[in-house]
Amino acid sequence: MRFSRSAVLGLAVFLVPFQNGSAVSAVTSVRSAGSSLELTSLRSIAGWLRQHGREGYVGADVADAMGIPRDKSEQVLEAKQQGFRNENVLRIAQISADDKRDFLLFMVQRPDDQVYFYLSTVRDGLKKAFLSVPSKNLVLPLDFAEAELRFQQEVLYWEDRIAAAQ
Repeated sequence: MRFSRSAVLGLAVFLVPFQNGSAVSAVTSVRSAGSSLELTSLRSIAGWLRQHGREGYVGADVADAMGIPRDKSEQVLEAKQQGFRNENVLRIAQISADDKRDFLLFMVQRPDDQVYFYLSTVRDGLKKAFLSVPSKNLVLPLDFAEAELRFQQEVLYWEDRIAAAQ
């Protein structure tokens, strides 16, 4: 199922705890060596989003929390995005709509009040990963092993969606 712009707004709502400054330091930076197969998959996902993604945006607060560079005058960063809901799990993937930035952002919202975020680049793979629990106003970094495993599962999910769409 496709999602509406309100789903992206929901993404920004989950990141509101970052605005107070204390949660920003909780975001962990994950340095992934990024296997060549994974990087090939990320290039494929990025290309598909550029071609088939809907217009959308990443809010300034989200960009700041994730460490995505922006000019101070930019309140939103234009993005190409796609999202799907199945079994009460919402998945959204976003890529920068312009060539100024290299990011691929994945969000997985589960029905148990857990929202996982993965920031990657097409060149380097996974950069940051964390879990948000909105009802508790809680943001937790994922340890490297868990982040890497969950990120790889997300990449596989999107590869399967792309294959099914063709």
